[in-house]
Amino acid sequence: MKKTFLAQVKETLVTIAIALVLALIIRAFILQTFYIPTGSMIPTIMPGDRVIALKFWYYFTPPQRGDIVVFKSPEEPKILVKRLIGLPGDTILIKDGKIYINGKLWDNKKVSHIRYYAIGPYGVGEQKVPPGKYYMLGDNSENSDDSRFWGFAPRKNILGKVVFTYWPITHIKVLY
Repeated sequence: MKKTFLAQVKETLVTIAIALVLALIIRAFILQTFYIPTGSMIPTIMPGDRVIALKFWYYFTPPQRGDIVVFKSPEEPKILVKRLIGLPGDTILIKDGKIYINGKLWDNKKVSHIRYYAIGPYGVGEQKVPPGKYYMLGDNSENSDDSRFWGFAPRKNILGKVVFTYWPITHIKVLY
């Protein structure tokens, strides 16, 4: 039996509406893509890379030290991508290019090659991370606007965990 033109239009509109609702749900709660405009995460993420963040990740597990996270800037209405270094209650010290957490050298293979600079109002001397907040650093410490300058990121600002780059094709990789 042939469908009438109106029945075909109605079916197409319903299909488009369902697709739009699913896309909005996925973007709001499951995953979202982000464009990286700056070099603050070099060499891990390059300027112009596109990344995917799992927005649902932190519904099931708390943010972990070493995670690359996407979050709302505590200062301006913009989205940032940085590495989570300090958890609530931690004491952070940047000394001789290395990070010390609670008095111990943070020996993390993901960032062992990176030199961190002790600059900015929250980058010099020991910094105590307040409850419900996190200390974020860019992997390109020399050229990163991060917690050393604006302080601590509230938990409510964390949007998700960045899990891989997908564009350009030559930069595809899993970020763990």
